[in-house]
Amino acid sequence: MNDPQAPIWDAIGGVSRFAALAAMAELGCADHLREGPLSVGELAARCDADPSALGRMLRQLASMGIVATTAPGVYELTEAGSTLRGDTPDSLRPAVRMIIEEGFWYGMGKLPLSVRTGRSGFAAHHGPLYGYLKANPEAGALFDDYMMSRAWPFAKAVASRYDFSGVRTLVDVAGGKGHILAAVLNAYPGIRGVLFDQEQVVKGAPEFFAEAGLENRCEYVGGDFFVAVPAGGDAYLLGSVIHNWSDEDAVRILRNIRNVMADDGRVLLVEMVVPDDDLPHVSKDLDMRMLALFGEGMERSTSEYGELLGKAGFRLARQIELPGGAAVVEALPS
Repeated sequence: MNDPQAPIWDAIGGVSRFAALAAMAELGCADHLREGPLSVGELAARCDADPSALGRMLRQLASMGIVATTAPGVYELTEAGSTLRGDTPDSLRPAVRMIIEEGFWYGMGKLPLSVRTGRSGFAAHHGPLYGYLKANPEAGALFDDYMMSRAWPFAKAVASRYDFSGVRTLVDVAGGKGHILAAVLNAYPGIRGVLFDQEQVVKGAPEFFAEAGLENRCEYVGGDFFVAVPAGGDAYLLGSVIHNWSDEDAVRILRNIRNVMADDGRVLLVEMVVPDDDLPHVSKDLDMRMLALFGEGMERSTSEYGELLGKAGFRLARQIELPGGAAVVEALPS
């Protein structure tokens, strides 16, 4: 017989499980375990942790498949646990640590307020998220690491699953340091790139592209996409950008692109797309974080993206699924 309370208790327990995972990430346990199993005492000495408390945390993590017991009081990393190592470009450690950052954690705790008012409880207390990150350098650096860890798998998937044949100039709008753009340029030697973001963001991009051997194939432009975007692109890429904004602001960004884009151009949105069913999906998890932290930002369904694009002078042409619940939403001028 199904227990109607089971889903509730599982969700409550999920907070404890995540807290144990976050403690592991914060202490850097995965890096200390990468060479092989360690006893609780040995790991505690390396992590500067209390042995008794660490042992209790590892017992929880072993039940989650993050570590495994090799002998009484001795643990090793599992394949899942290895994703928390800090020495890999696609490490999930920054993603876990970002959630327990003081302001983010506060925002998630204020989700009832966000739902009641329709406005971010985080923003009501701390102000807009990006202002908070700028005023708190440690949080800002953590957020940059988190976005970089998210960008790597997206970058590889976009470059391999979407056909960029025929594109001569690809403009990466609000592209950060340009991880997705660099992956596409590597895969398509005939494409020239334009990386567009705020002045302070693009300053660090040339070094990244030089390390990738792409310094002669990319132009770096600073600016504000609410004012204008660079002209001359055959395709405009926005990776995890539109979900940060309300419908009104998203339409403003997209219209600015339409204003400078040729009639045979295309817009590519790389986003989590919410399915129209009641099954679990990562986009629904992320949407709760968007509600808590951004207020007006949101994850959208295919039909919602179609409506949004229509208001900006585009039509949704197709959707290419990517790993991890993301998709490339391709739009053409209407």
